[in-house]
Amino acid sequence: MDRTVFYQIEENDMGMDILSFLRSRGFSRHILTGMKADKQAILLNGERGYGHSLLKAGDQLQVRILETESSPKITPVKMPLSILYEDEDLLVVNKPADMPIHPSFGNYENTLANGVAYYFAQKSEPFVYRCVNRLDRNTTGALILAKNALSAAVLSRQMRSRQIRRTYLALVEGISPEKGTIFAPIARAAGSTIEREVNFTSGETAVTHFKRLALGNGCSLIELHLETGRTHQIRVHMNYLGCPIPGDYLYHPVYNRIRRQPLHSYQLEFIHPLTGKHMCFTAPVPDDFQRAFAYPKQPDYRVCPLHSQ
Repeated sequence: MDRTVFYQIEENDMGMDILSFLRSRGFSRHILTGMKADKQAILLNGERGYGHSLLKAGDQLQVRILETESSPKITPVKMPLSILYEDEDLLVVNKPADMPIHPSFGNYENTLANGVAYYFAQKSEPFVYRCVNRLDRNTTGALILAKNALSAAVLSRQMRSRQIRRTYLALVEGISPEKGTIFAPIARAAGSTIEREVNFTSGETAVTHFKRLALGNGCSLIELHLETGRTHQIRVHMNYLGCPIPGDYLYHPVYNRIRRQPLHSYQLEFIHPLTGKHMCFTAPVPDDFQRAFAYPKQPDYRVCPLHSQ
């Protein structure tokens, strides 16, 4: 994928060298190193630019990020993709349930990565798979993919500095508190490679803010915001709160409301990595989530079709 970025040098940038300027715009050492072999990667006023070249107000700086290879070992597989937004730097999708985001053991051709690889292969465009925010297999909703190394570097920095506001919706058992913040460190559960638990001795800091939006049929509809991004954070914290998420095969395997965990990445807000514009995307709530809240409990079958194999 070939991405060219143009910069008009302003007075407050004059006197900087090109290398310092690009670092200030989010170019990582890895990106800059990869650009060295491309003699047309940096053009200053139409001529080849160098890292030590000084900038003046009014200069035109052109930077090319060239990628010719796609992510290895990701098989393109035709599957429906719900695309919420796309431009030269971003692809925002609405991920369905029962779809891992990355290939792993036993999941080589049924992941979001496979579908995205096929999408770009059909356009004859190389694409490196870069997932900015991550969702569990059965968590639905908005997910950001970076289409080039620069957008990935800037968005990853935003994630680390908590500048990407993630709004989740969850359906939980019982009547939750109206609102609150859970400060409960999370660690890997003893004897398991997957399961997590609250552990105040060895756990890593985990902070979840929540607010109850509605009550219905013995359950609560919760809005959540994450300060940290620990594995299974919402699922573990809701269980710790005493309001577990139904249909969760690890932490509350009760399927009388829904056959998978009703956890949804509802909204993402962030600053566009190149334009600096405020971006906000909302993913529609899935039908099975809505039905689980609207209708009373059904008999508890205790077998989840999504994990019965």
